[in-house]
Parts: sequence; structure tokens; C-alpha cells
Amino acid sequence: MSIEFSPDKPIYQQLIDRIMGDIIRGNLKSGEKLPSVREYAVEAGVNANTMQRVYKELEQMEITETRRGQGSFVTENEERIAALRHEMKEQLVTTFLQSVEAFGFTRDEMVKVLMERSGSDD
Repeated sequence: MSIEFSPDKPIYQQLIDRIMGDIIRGNLKSGEKLPSVREYAVEAGVNANTMQRVYKELEQMEITETRRGQGSFVTENEERIAALRHEMKEQLVTTFLQSVEAFGFTRDEMVKVLMERSGSDD
């Protein structure tokens, strides 16, 4: 099962985002073992070196940890996972607001659309 990648962002970054998303959504739990580099590379349809870079970056970000002879695991540091969730939320909001401003929409216009989409009348 190969993953479809966007041409506007490096593949390794898309894989990092995918794994972080799985952690944030709870699809990957704290302390859970990740597939081996080779297994994930085959699953994603990428070179093993790309996957190795992904795992290295995640470890440097303290999102995963490598246990010698056992593999890579999602961090058990719940505070780090909470911080990751907050960081991703802030990043998404910033990107959204930059796009909104670039097109000249007002905050009130966007709040109205968001409220309509969420089904809330508040």
C-alpha cells in the first residue's frame, strides 16, 4: 500500500506529518512500537533512507525514542505529546490565517463560515 504524496512538500516531511497526525489522533499510542524502517518504507513506497531520516527527525523532536535492539517507539512522555498537539494546532491556525489574509477575507467572514460549517449558531 503506497502513500500518495503531494509534490509541494518534501516526502520525508509528509511522512513526519503523517506519523505525528497518527499520534495526535491516538492511532499511535504512547509507548507503541513503530514498524521497522524497512517495513514502513515498503508500506509507504519510499526508499529506506528516506524512512531512516523520518525516524531520526522524530527522535530529535523527542516524539519517538529508539531502544537499542528493539526499534523505535512513540514517546511515553505525555507532556511532549500534549505539546505536539498544541504545536500542530498553532501551526494549522497560523497557516489558515495567512491564507485568509492573502485572499483579503476578514476575520468576521471566516468566523461566520466556520460557524456555519460546524453547525453551530453561537
